Amino acid sequence: MQSSIRLGVDIGGTFTDVVLEKAGEPFSTKVLTTYAAPENAIIDGMHQVCAKAGVSPSDIDQIIHGTTLATNALIERRGAKTALITTRGFRDVIEMRTESRFEQYDLNLNLPEPLLPRQRRYTVTERIDARGEVLIAMDRKEVETLVDEIAQAGYESVAIGLIHSYLNDAHERLVAEVVAEKMPDAMISISAEVSPQMREYERFNTVVANAYIKPLMKSYLGRLEGRLSDEGVRCNTFLMHSGGGIISLESAAEFPVRLVESGPAGGAVFAAHIAARYGLNKVLSFDMGGTTAKICLIKNQTPKTSRVFEVARTYRFKKGSGMPISIPVIDMVEIGAGGGSLAHVDALRQIRVGPESAGSEPGPACYGRGGDRPAVTDADLVLGKLDPENFAGGSIPLHTDNSQNALMSELGETLDMDAATSAFGLAEVVDENMANAARVHAVENGEDLSEYTMIAFGGAAPLHAGRLCEKLGVDRLLVPPGAGVGSAIGFLRAPFSFEANRSVYMKLSDFDAVRIQALLSELQSEATGFVRNCDATADILSEFKVYMRYTGQGWEIPIVLTQAQAMAPDAATFERLFEEDYAKLFGRTVQGLDIEITVWSVNATTPQDVVAPVALAEVRSTAAVAGHRQMFDPAKSGFTEAAVVLRGGMAEGAEVSGPAAITEDETTIIVPSSRRAIRQPDGCIDVIAKG
Repeated sequence: MQSSIRLGVDIGGTFTDVVLEKAGEPFSTKVLTTYAAPENAIIDGMHQVCAKAGVSPSDIDQIIHGTTLATNALIERRGAKTALITTRGFRDVIEMRTESRFEQYDLNLNLPEPLLPRQRRYTVTERIDARGEVLIAMDRKEVETLVDEIAQAGYESVAIGLIHSYLNDAHERLVAEVVAEKMPDAMISISAEVSPQMREYERFNTVVANAYIKPLMKSYLGRLEGRLSDEGVRCNTFLMHSGGGIISLESAAEFPVRLVESGPAGGAVFAAHIAARYGLNKVLSFDMGGTTAKICLIKNQTPKTSRVFEVARTYRFKKGSGMPISIPVIDMVEIGAGGGSLAHVDALRQIRVGPESAGSEPGPACYGRGGDRPAVTDADLVLGKLDPENFAGGSIPLHTDNSQNALMSELGETLDMDAATSAFGLAEVVDENMANAARVHAVENGEDLSEYTMIAFGGAAPLHAGRLCEKLGVDRLLVPPGAGVGSAIGFLRAPFSFEANRSVYMKLSDFDAVRIQALLSELQSEATGFVRNCDATADILSEFKVYMRYTGQGWEIPIVLTQAQAMAPDAATFERLFEEDYAKLFGRTVQGLDIEITVWSVNATTPQDVVAPVALAEVRSTAAVAGHRQMFDPAKSGFTEAAVVLRGGMAEGAEVSGPAAITEDETTIIVPSSRRAIRQPDGCIDVIAKG
């Protein structure tokens, strides 16, 4: 992990961020994402940071990459022609979903369409029961006949998901064997490998999603590897996965569904690293880029994780309105609120922002690349938050007149407002959308945000974080060095890791210690094997979890076990740990009910680097002011003169009082009139409420 020259690359919906670390010193750049061939932006950015660092691409020792390509392919339905083979009688599981109705009173409930229409879902006669025993044996000839039919239809990828295969995968492997023989060019995904967990709706969705994006991702990763080789890069390339760790390129190509949310996961790792440096146990991570905003709760310097993540929600903030992907993932809320998010006026004459984005092609109106609708960046420019001559280090000149025209045509003329008022309305709506998402996420997790410190990163987050803190009652905001490319830096802080899990149902009244010890040992070996593909010699730590509930409940809570508790399992210990965590969450335990375990999980990970704590600086001086500009102040509902300070020129302990703009190449920190900012010894800008 301690390579001398390492490259982190994050492909976003608008920008591709590239960071090179040479002997601990970072060099970074942002380039517009090239949709048709994303690898082009990576190569361009790599050459830029190599030139800054004075090195050649052949000197790079390690590349770590995260991307939104997998997520976008699912949202935009741009995957391969895919077939699903499932158990007879279960063809429509991914369309029937569950009985959950996420919006109780909407008579026109809009459910997302399944990834595969019914004619692409096929069945075979077989059945394995909930104990993993064969009820109806599989007939190989029937499978061969079915696969012949599928082969004639020209499918590129085949997903195989059979009932209870997480307990007994023999039938799935038989189907995969036949598909491999008769369709040698097709890619195969089986649910027993992709997501060996109970609940067939989530499991089938996950294996279908994996198969759907596998050809696309495998092709992209192959092209990237080839382009890097052509540029003289000879080092290994690794991928950030959604759980906050790093896996090999080969594992990523086989299980691309694990790359869903890989970019935002890097941001959460970055925020956790900053939290550890400052000894903060309650942190709200706020990552706002060009297309989306991501909000994550980080407690005790560890991002909260989950086993299920939803893609392409049809209702904002509504759990259950998207496609569930059953993979280990950092738990966060993501909304369509980025610098490129477009605004319009709805039928009720209200300003709406997002989730549609201008992306990088054509981009916001101010880019001058053909966009004619107002985006968040256009509002920020008109409100004086951005310098049109120095956006992205001066590489992208901004056109204020284009922004004003777009704001007037889409908002101002309809609502009888001038361009500045339209911009303020747009900014307030998007800020309130993000604040509301943070409030909902906190309430769902039983947290009070007034006790939290916000850490903001991403190109657009420092522009909006100060106002967000005002809305949320958060008194402290940290903007770390390299905030504009925070997720890419997070990739360089992440450990190699892989989580293996499996559903094996067991009640505590039927506790089988020998079986449990064998199961957890097997999962530990599986997870460790994936990590060894990345690093053959590093120490590996194992984290054990079991998911438990009272009998009759619908969902489980995760219970963490020590190595000793996992290797010498005891029913009384499991019960005590469950009741302690259950009481913390719900205030009480339930007497007289048996307890059951549904999912077993082992995460193998290389140790995190030791973080040096930061000693807070006292105010020593007033920061040098490079100039002034007119900036809109929400507290005064009008423009006011704001100081402009160069971040690179702020000495340790230098203070600036809001309203002010602290500028750098990749972002701008807006300090509201209610705040003051201090530069800390590690380069973080510490924005606190005036008291």
